[in-house]
Amino acid sequence: MTNYFKQTLAAASLLLFLSSTTVASASETANSAASDSSEATATALKLRQGALLKTPTAKELPKKFFYDSGVEIAYPADGVKGIYVTAYSVGYEEKFNKLVDYVDSTDLNAMVIDIKDDMGVVTADFKSKDTHIQENTEEYIPDIKELMDVMEEKQIYPIARIVTFKDTLLANEQPEMSFTESDGSVWVASNGESFINPFLKQTWDYAVNVGIEAAKVGFKEIQFDYVRFPEGFEVWGDTLNYGMGDYAGLDMTDDEKRVQAITDFTAYAKEKLMPYGVDVSVDIFGYTASVVEASGIGQNFPQISENVDVISSMIYPSHWGTDYFGIYKPDLYPYELVTEYMKVENELLASLETPPVTRPWLQDFTASYLGSGFYQTYGKEQVDAQVQALADAGVHEFLLWNALNNYTY
Repeated sequence: MTNYFKQTLAAASLLLFLSSTTVASASETANSAASDSSEATATALKLRQGALLKTPTAKELPKKFFYDSGVEIAYPADGVKGIYVTAYSVGYEEKFNKLVDYVDSTDLNAMVIDIKDDMGVVTADFKSKDTHIQENTEEYIPDIKELMDVMEEKQIYPIARIVTFKDTLLANEQPEMSFTESDGSVWVASNGESFINPFLKQTWDYAVNVGIEAAKVGFKEIQFDYVRFPEGFEVWGDTLNYGMGDYAGLDMTDDEKRVQAITDFTAYAKEKLMPYGVDVSVDIFGYTASVVEASGIGQNFPQISENVDVISSMIYPSHWGTDYFGIYKPDLYPYELVTEYMKVENELLASLETPPVTRPWLQDFTASYLGSGFYQTYGKEQVDAQVQALADAGVHEFLLWNALNNYTY
């Protein structure tokens, strides 16, 4: 699906949505819409050479235009500062209560909670009509309403993490939606995980439908992770069988098609989630900003950024090679690493017509796998150093990652 088609669809969708509001308030709505549309800065749905059409963002339209989940949680006045929380942690009462107390007793104010996890499991029962959601639901979160009640009571800003194209569960169930070997078996990465195919619109709809369910129960932001092709796809992807859907006939190289597909997905997700009044965010490799376009996995930092409300680059010091930013053993220099990275990202964001909020992922784990002399134990000093580096770069939002949810006190 081309961006031009998606732009036209977005405009038509918005007009249909606005026209469906109550007749009783038609006059007021018309006046408000006229005023809003003249002032809206809007979200740019871009072709590679530039924007053709813009649609208003959720923040630029009156609240009455959006689905009301009934959950009232304000965007933190001093910016989102959150932690990652697995569905297992939510389901384990003692663990979850400790995490709530941790957030409640610090300057933190948000949780990023797995709603579709790294294996492809939908972690709460949304009573969805979507077949894939029905088949792949495991109630790791036993009572989603109770979870949202806690978030509302504590005013913890809830973000639904949706692992998008890494989905071993669906890949095995529907090989035609994945990448297959010559013998028909599903391609499996060295870590045992599989992906579904970002070229296919049905994979887009699945992720977006999970996002809609999360928005309906009260999540205020939908965060899409693994919005990419598998790493190294540009090298060995030609050995696999897979469809390109609407991209097959485009006059583009395969690299360009991958970038276009990922960019188009972000625009599509933003458009489909607009009626629910949620922000849309995307997690992205930090190195993508340093090279502008990582065509192998389909990520173009500026193009993705133009289509989302929040961009969350994963800039963990442990994840950078020794040739980046001239810092040898980067895990030992968290302040310097984050400082150098933000110089690059801030320059890129400043060049965009409609830049998103930047909210990087920071490291709150010890990367002992790097080997002796190349890592250090991460604690308060190392986490504070990263936060301070962001603040010195003018960035006051961040997320902390620890896979086991064991955060620094």
